[in-house]
Amino acid sequence: MNEMHIPQTQFAELTWRGDPLKLEYQWVGVKQSDYPVVVFLHEGLGSIALWKDFPERMCRAYGLTGLVFSRYGYGQSTPRPHDERWQMTFMHEQAREVLPALFASLGLERPWLFGHSDGGSIALLYAASFPHAVDGIVVVAPHILVEDVTIENITQAREAYVSSDFAVKLKRYHADPESAFWGWNNVWLDPAFRAWNIEGLLPDIVCPVLAIQGAGDEYGTLAQVQGIVRKVPQAHLTVMPDCGHSPHREQPERVAQLAGDFITRAHRLA
Repeated sequence: MNEMHIPQTQFAELTWRGDPLKLEYQWVGVKQSDYPVVVFLHEGLGSIALWKDFPERMCRAYGLTGLVFSRYGYGQSTPRPHDERWQMTFMHEQAREVLPALFASLGLERPWLFGHSDGGSIALLYAASFPHAVDGIVVVAPHILVEDVTIENITQAREAYVSSDFAVKLKRYHADPESAFWGWNNVWLDPAFRAWNIEGLLPDIVCPVLAIQGAGDEYGTLAQVQGIVRKVPQAHLTVMPDCGHSPHREQPERVAQLAGDFITRAHRLA
């Protein structure tokens, strides 16, 4: 593996819906690559910091350049005002409005997307909305519909947040834990969100797709990734035994191998 280095944090300054927006980002992996940039999209409580060194290690191992950033409301990016409630279209907005603006500001064209959980859903939405603007996607524990098990565990997360030191722990990864937690938790537990479903958009995806999910995922059943394979004929599925909702943290070497091999092979065959 190539020598590791410490990525430097920078900020992209965007205007979104008339308001200024600052998104923290880091370049990881090799400086120059024969492959498209891989953009890492974090989960509902994630950020640059919560990825830790997984993107750097994966990209270094496969000769890739990676971009890691914290979405609006997360990490060191612009926090969500505490009185702002996200709508059930929040992931659609990230995919169709914020990602294109970020990519344009950084001069990115046809990247790969590597998304975990909500980030996986955003990757799917981007690939469906802009079929020819992405080289391929890797989605890890993505959501395509809302299940009872998802709501049950997000409800438990809310109970833990208000009754324990959960907020203190989140402070390690977010400048404003309230922004990160309640933005995510309130929208997922809104009764209207039970109708959220992106299955009908999936057939618009034409790029290569690798879907990965742990067999013991506490936030979704295998219906999530099996639904992707039904709707996207070119999708490949890997179910990881003895693994929960965060395969890249639980089995990082295996996930890096799966994703790295898939990205480099697909690019060579293109």
